[in-house]
Amino acid sequence: MTSVEVTTTHLRENPYELAREQLSRVASIFEIDPNLVEVLGRCKKAIEVSIPVAMDDGTTQVFIGYRVTHNIARGPSKGGIRYHPDVTVDEVRALAMWMTWKCALMGIPFGGAKGGIACDPKKMSRHELEGMTRRFTSEIINEIGPEKDIPAPDVGTDGSTMAWIFDTYSMNKGHSVLGVVTGKPLTIGGSLGREEATSRGALFCLRDAVAKLDKSLAGQKVVVQGFGNVGSYLAQFLHQEGSIVVGISDSTTALYNPKGIDIPAAFAHKRETRSLAGVKDAEVITDAELLELDCDILAPCALEQVITEQNADRIKASIICEGANGPVTPSGDAILEDRGVLILPDVLANAGGVVVSYFEWVQGLQEYFWKEVEVNAKLNDIMSKAFDETWETAQSRKLPMRVAAYGLAVERVAEATLTRGIYP
Repeated sequence: MTSVEVTTTHLRENPYELAREQLSRVASIFEIDPNLVEVLGRCKKAIEVSIPVAMDDGTTQVFIGYRVTHNIARGPSKGGIRYHPDVTVDEVRALAMWMTWKCALMGIPFGGAKGGIACDPKKMSRHELEGMTRRFTSEIINEIGPEKDIPAPDVGTDGSTMAWIFDTYSMNKGHSVLGVVTGKPLTIGGSLGREEATSRGALFCLRDAVAKLDKSLAGQKVVVQGFGNVGSYLAQFLHQEGSIVVGISDSTTALYNPKGIDIPAAFAHKRETRSLAGVKDAEVITDAELLELDCDILAPCALEQVITEQNADRIKASIICEGANGPVTPSGDAILEDRGVLILPDVLANAGGVVVSYFEWVQGLQEYFWKEVEVNAKLNDIMSKAFDETWETAQSRKLPMRVAAYGLAVERVAEATLTRGIYP
C-alpha cells in the first residue's frame, strides 16, 4: 500500500491567505463590522479523509481528500469537487470562501463549500476513478446532502463523477436523492444547459461589459487560456458572436494565429484526441507567451494565480474575464488596476455554473424539469442583474469591479449573519 504525496504546486502564494486578505480589504472599504469579518474569515468546517483505492495493477494507493464548508448563513453550502495533483486544504478553503461570495452576489440561497482529492485523474483509468470517487463519497456521506451540502463538478471532474456520487449516496440512503449533487448527466436528473452554463454566464458578462464601453463582441481579439469545459465553450460562444479567437491553450499545448483559430475544428480535435496538440493552422507557443499576446480580451479559464506581479505589466488585454477561480493574484490585480485594465472578477464572471446548478437542484427537488431556453433565459436575467449591480456600485463608489462585487457579496452574507444571530 502506498500513499500519494504531492511535492510540487502551481500556487505561488497561499490561496486561503489571499482570500482572507481580499475579505479584509473589502470589509474596510464597505465598513463591515470587524467582529463579523472575524466570523466570515473562517471556514465553518474542514474535513480531511483517507481514500484507499485498489488500482488496476493490483496495488493499493491511498489518496487524501477534503471537503470544506465556509458559510451557511444564506442556505445549504454548495461547491465543486476538484481532482488535481496540487489540491491542498488551503486551496479548498479559499475556493469555498469564494463560492460563498459568488452565491451571495448572484442572489441564490446557498453558502460556499468546496472539495477535492490530491490525484492526477489523467493518469488513472475510469475504473480507478470510479473506485476513488465512491470511497470518497462514503467517507464524506454524513457531510453532504440536498439540504446540507451539494457538490458539483470542478477541475478534473465531470458528469460521470457526479453520477457515481449520486448513486453511492442514494444506495446508502435506500432511495434516489436527485438533489445531492448537481452537474449530473441528463439521464439521471441533470439540467439542460448545465454543461455550458459557466461559459454562457461569462459570455453574458462580457457582452454587458463591452456594451458599457459602447462596443460589441464582434471583431474583438480574444485569448482563452484553458480549453476544458469552461474555456472550450467560451471560445465557441465568442467565435459564434464574431470575436476573433487568436490564442487558446490546454494543459499541454498553447496555440496562436493572429488571423483567428478555427475554433469549431479545435473543439472537435480536443474532443477526439483529448489534446490541442496537432490543431492545424496555428503556431505552437508557450503558456507565458499566450497570456501576453496582443488582444482585446483575455479569459484565463484554467487554474489559480496565472497572472501575478511578475507578468501583469506585460498583459496587453484591456479586459480580463476570469473564467477560472482566482487566476489573478492581489499584487497582479494592483498592477492591472493602475494600468486601467477592466477585470471581470471570478465571483461574477464564472458564476453561471453555480446559478444553473441552483436551477438543477430546484428541478431535482420538484422532480419537474425545464426547457433549455428557460434555463438560459433565467441565467441571463440573474447574470445581467448581478453585472448591473456590480457596475453601478463600481461607478458610484469609484471602485474596481472586483472590490465592488466582493463588497456587495460580503454585505449580503454579513446581513444574513446578523439577521440570524450567533447561536447560542
